Amino acid sequence: MFELPSLWNIIFSTLIFFLAAWYIRRWLDEHEIPAGMTRSLLVFVLASIVSWAAGNLEEKLHGNSPAVHHATQTSYNLLQ
Repeated sequence: MFELPSLWNIIFSTLIFFLAAWYIRRWLDEHEIPAGMTRSLLVFVLASIVSWAAGNLEEKLHGNSPAVHHATQTSYNLLQ
């Protein structure tokens, strides 16, 4: 079942996204790749992949993986 990521994961992934985008843009500038729509799309896709991978790594390291289901109380449990 789908679970929302933790707030820490969202903040961490966002920070990694901007750092990766900055580094990729800098690397492309050093290699004199001309700016354009394709380059912008490449930066976006690569930064998104790096950000997604960092978010998954953070979840695995902190043990709050969505694959682990925690017990929740339902209204049926509360009545007993």
